[in-house]
Order: sequence, then C-alpha cells, then structure tokens
Amino acid sequence: MDILHLIDRLEELLSEARKLPVGGGVVVNRGKLADIVDRMRVAVPREVYDAREVVERRDQLLREARDEAEQLLAHAREQLEARLAETEVVKAAHERAAELVAEAQSRATELGRSSEEQARARLDEAQQTSHEQMRESDVYALQTLRKLEGELEGFLTTVRRGVDALEIRSAERPKD
Repeated sequence: MDILHLIDRLEELLSEARKLPVGGGVVVNRGKLADIVDRMRVAVPREVYDAREVVERRDQLLREARDEAEQLLAHAREQLEARLAETEVVKAAHERAAELVAEAQSRATELGRSSEEQARARLDEAQQTSHEQMRESDVYALQTLRKLEGELEGFLTTVRRGVDALEIRSAERPKD
C-alpha cells in the first residue's frame, strides 16, 4: 500500500473525527488509527529492509573470510611444521607459509571491502528513495494544509459577516 494513500486515510480519519467543545482537539477511533499506523509500517520502502540484509550479509561474509583465513593459516602452519621436519626444505616452507598468510589476508581484506561497498551502495540507494518519498509526502502535506487553510479562511470570513450583520441589525432595532 502506498504511504501517500495512508496519509490520505489519516486525513480522512481526522476530518471524520468528533471535535471537542474546548481547545480544538478531536476524538479519533483508536483502532482505526492503530490500523493505519500498522499499514504505514508495512509501507516502509523495501530498500530499508534490503540495506539491513546487506549489512548482515557483509558481516556474515567477514566472519566467513576470517574463518577461511584461520583455516588457511592453520593449514599453512601444519604444512610448515611438516616441512620443518625435512631440513632441506625449511626455506621453501617458510616462503610458502608467508604466501599463504598473505593470500589469506588479501582475500579477507578484499571480501570485507567488497561487502562494505555493497552495503554502502544499498544504504545510499535506500536513503535516496526514502528522501524522495519524504519530499513527496511533505509536498502533499503542504498542499493539503494550504487547501485546508483556504477553506478555514472562507469559513472565518462567513462567520465574521454573520457577526457583523447581527451587530448591525441589533444596533438598528429601537431600544425599548
């Protein structure tokens, strides 16, 4: 359901509300109001939820990258220890272990960077969509309030004319 439609429903609910005799407050049906608020929650742009999923996915990828890096390091250590047993290949084992460590770190860094870029892009997209919808909502609310202001000014003018007419009529009557 479109959020602008829900704002229209809120406006209708307010216009149908019973006015309090003092203060300008109104009595609104709590159930109807709660229903519209619940529907507004559902109407929140999917991008906001998608951004949350992207962040969670990024965190999962980082955990997986760390786990994989730890596994690669453990594997590298095992290989290193096995090669250390063979004295003629000690130097080669050190070099390979260093390569594996660098490779694991590079891969973990790249996975982290990639997931952060993805999360940032989704968040930017969600924020842009949200800002656009807020601008549209603000424009609609301003238009509605200006229309209501005009109607109220018309009512006020009518009331003033009625008061003026009654005062003139009262002044023209002969005093007893």
